[in-house]
Amino acid sequence: MATFTKDQASNLDQTLRPKEWDEYIGQAKIKENLRILLTAARERGHAAEHILLYGPPGLGKTTLANLIARTLGTNMKTTSGPAIERVGDLAAILTNLSPGDVLFIDEIHRLSKSIEEVLYPAMESGVLDIIIGKGPSARTVQLELPPFTLVAATTRMSLLSSPLRSRFSGGTFRLEFYTDDEIAAILERSAHLLETELANGVLSSIATRCRSTPRTANYLLKRCRDLAQLDGSAITNDIVDRTFALLEIDHRGLHAPDRRVLEAIIHKFRGGPVGLNTIAAATGEEESTVEDVLEPYLIREGFLERTPRGRIATADAQKHLSELNS
Repeated sequence: MATFTKDQASNLDQTLRPKEWDEYIGQAKIKENLRILLTAARERGHAAEHILLYGPPGLGKTTLANLIARTLGTNMKTTSGPAIERVGDLAAILTNLSPGDVLFIDEIHRLSKSIEEVLYPAMESGVLDIIIGKGPSARTVQLELPPFTLVAATTRMSLLSSPLRSRFSGGTFRLEFYTDDEIAAILERSAHLLETELANGVLSSIATRCRSTPRTANYLLKRCRDLAQLDGSAITNDIVDRTFALLEIDHRGLHAPDRRVLEAIIHKFRGGPVGLNTIAAATGEEESTVEDVLEPYLIREGFLERTPRGRIATADAQKHLSELNS
């Protein structure tokens, strides 16, 4: 039986995560804004103002939170919206912070309203109001909190309440999708860290099929590395093509579920328009999966259109499927 040790290879995602600002590729405007905000706060000796990061999964929100803490020279405590179930959970986290610490809350849109209301004064006034007891004998205890910086991340900005959004006085930053050149640069860095040899042209071949998302790019690079390791070779274009064939990812980055959606609309419903629930029934996918996971990329790539009457497959989608089937 193989023996596994806890080293860099045991946590590849952590290994590939940038540790310095210069290593973080892309999001230039956000990095510059954060550099000014954080440097000024550090020079004043104050905790930085609260920061909200939002955008689709895999674009680097958690990495930015880590870099913010490193820039401020403080510790980062990490939790998530679903993990904070009771007011007592939030109180335990906040009261255990040291002055200047960064508290990172991922998926903050999943906090309950009662916990949000406790978080407001903590963010705004640095106090924690806790109600002890019930009924006429209930009383409020106010605890002073050490200065801290809340860095929150969300993939569903619309689910955050207005009062909560307004308290991120340090700024609200949207992470954008990456260009193919930025993805290629990320892949080159990751390949170096993984000590993986790349043949010419491989970077662009992977970059064009990773949905403009670094997390997806690193995932695909690791799968290519696995196959190359078994073949005892560098990652060549042949390795890339075979890997993507095994994963059922085509040259435009569409996965099998993406193609099933387009095929259902085109072949079963004559290109649309067709309703979301009908697409879900025809493909065997949940409505939320179609709407939140599959559709955004199909729309962004020009394969799908949303109309008041339903979804329509574009001419580009029909051409793409015809090319794959020819």
